[in-house]
Amino acid sequence: MLGRATSRSRNGSRLAQRRRRRRRLLLVLAVVLVCLLLGLVMYALWQPAVRISHVEVLGADQSLANAARGALQGTYLGLVPRDSILFYPAGAIRGALMARKPDIAAVSIFRNGLNGLTVRVSDRVPVARWCPESSVALSTTSSRYEDCFVFDAGGQLYATSTSVALVNSFILHTPLARGVASRGTILPQAEKLPTVFNFAREVAILGSPVVAVQIADGAVNDTLESGTRITYLLGHEQAAYTALLSARDKLNIADGSLEYVDLRFDGKMYIKRKSDTLAQ
Repeated sequence: MLGRATSRSRNGSRLAQRRRRRRRLLLVLAVVLVCLLLGLVMYALWQPAVRISHVEVLGADQSLANAARGALQGTYLGLVPRDSILFYPAGAIRGALMARKPDIAAVSIFRNGLNGLTVRVSDRVPVARWCPESSVALSTTSSRYEDCFVFDAGGQLYATSTSVALVNSFILHTPLARGVASRGTILPQAEKLPTVFNFAREVAILGSPVVAVQIADGAVNDTLESGTRITYLLGHEQAAYTALLSARDKLNIADGSLEYVDLRFDGKMYIKRKSDTLAQ
């Protein structure tokens, strides 16, 4: 009985060893197969047939294609080429183009076959200039904008260029959350600016265009080319314009005789003539 038990134990041990060897062999074969597959994939990714060789830019200067190609240089971890049509760095391309041309609002990237990319660029709409308060104070006598920034419809400061054609010729000053202007800064209460600017454009119909808009402490100050300042509560543009229209026959805001018109109080209009200041 003891001999049979010993024999069964030896047979079981040999069977277990064969199973372990078989599992190790299968594991080695699996690793080899995976390595072969990875090698084939890596070989395929480095083939010219699936690598980006040309970039086309739509809606912008073709020189931006050089910035896009620059973002395609190099590899991922030294293994995968960045110019692979399957793994090209879309985010890096967008970043390179927007760094080269700050007035770009959006970049769309599409594959063009197996060797090309098509990049569609949409420019920001330059709404107006944000300027420091010192520039606003000189707005009627100075056209220098060295410290100013152009901003888009979303209220984002994005460029210091003075050569772009703006939707609004007047300048804006509103205090910034961090106090310092820089590219990428979002203007506070940007969602209210369209209504504020509509009011400023409507005022021009009354004889003198607005050259500067200041927003602070819930009030808006519109400085006219004539030198007159119109003050009203932010968000009350319709009421302010109605009051100006109703007093149009008695109130001349275009001849420079008024220092200010204050419309912040319901049903009341306060004016100050420049002659009153001189008389003092």
